[in-house]
Amino acid sequence: MNKPELLAPAGTLEKLICAIHYGADAVYLGGPDFGLRNMAGNFSLEEMPEALRYAHAHGVRCYLTVNSYPADHALQRLEQYLQALAPLPFDAYIISDPGVLRMVRRISPQRELHLSTQANTINRESVLFWQDQGISRVNLAREMTLEDIRATTAAVTLPCEVFVHGALCIAYSGRCLLSSAMTGRSANLGECTQPCRWKYALMEERRPGEYQPIREDSSGTFIYNSKDLCLLDYLPDLVRAGVGSLKIEGRMKGIHYLAGVLRVYRTALDRFCADPNGYRTDPAWMEELTTISHRGYTTGFLLGDPRDVGQSYEAGYLRSHKLVGVIEAKPEAGLAEVAVRNRFQQGDQLALMGPAMKSAVFTAGALQQLLPTGELLPVVVVHPNMRILLPVPASAAVGDMIRLPGPIQEFDA
Repeated sequence: MNKPELLAPAGTLEKLICAIHYGADAVYLGGPDFGLRNMAGNFSLEEMPEALRYAHAHGVRCYLTVNSYPADHALQRLEQYLQALAPLPFDAYIISDPGVLRMVRRISPQRELHLSTQANTINRESVLFWQDQGISRVNLAREMTLEDIRATTAAVTLPCEVFVHGALCIAYSGRCLLSSAMTGRSANLGECTQPCRWKYALMEERRPGEYQPIREDSSGTFIYNSKDLCLLDYLPDLVRAGVGSLKIEGRMKGIHYLAGVLRVYRTALDRFCADPNGYRTDPAWMEELTTISHRGYTTGFLLGDPRDVGQSYEAGYLRSHKLVGVIEAKPEAGLAEVAVRNRFQQGDQLALMGPAMKSAVFTAGALQQLLPTGELLPVVVVHPNMRILLPVPASAAVGDMIRLPGPIQEFDA
């Protein structure tokens, strides 16, 4: 039984650093074009070398998404892009389109290639086909069941990758046409406007303006809106099935989401691989996953047809904790330099959040704003973009986060 890679999204350099701090074995990121998250932060060609240096210095692999389906008129631009990327030491490109594969082979023949879930690889024969084309890893379609995954990994020699956590599309492996049809912006070119999350009503054509009462609740009807995928409880099954990489979705999510998901899956994966027979899922892990932004959780197709359990009937996201700060300088004498992300004040009950499920609850003591001149100004309330000195628990470290706990609440994306 081999220990699979834990693969995390890195939409920006800040998220890449966060992913590495919280335990990713590998990260995937997008460039200025030809990925599927054009509205994420992404990396310019000038920023990519710094990302690669940081990842490789920490022993973390770095993959680049080139997984859109370019039209014929975009091929010249794609070729120029691949030529510019050629000197950069990415550990692999993630691709979907056979034409992109062919062009990469011509420009960077030694580049390792991973196949995106967008290619809809849903059976072992498809995996073997892509293996014959020189693909080094295949991300299996989200529609595959655990039984399908076991059968496939047993029949092929190249590693298979599976999404274990994150947003889902009600579409064939994410290949959705809703955005194209309704807004002219193609999800398959990285421009999805997420119409699956919009509120819908039914109208009969001869009665314009008369919306029929098909509401699921007082908020409206969300007929295309999926819950988020969460396969934490089935992580041992996926490892035993021979999955080579466990992938987390979320290049457009914030660092709070990334840290919360990674520290749970990192801890669970390490604990299972260290003692498979004695392993038990810790209830605190699922509790942690409810503290971060999510739409409710589903196991998707892993156990078969999800039916109605895969659909969310709410418009917004759920979470119980709010990120209020990130520790950016090594704590000394119990004080840490913190970059403030959201408002909090002296006397608030705060929670420290670190890798490996490191946690501590403490009260916000005396707060001091660090001014650009280097002076310290005592304050009672702090706001986003301030830099402060904050008394923190002894276990705090650079990269750890400070959160404000509260009841589970709904909020807009």
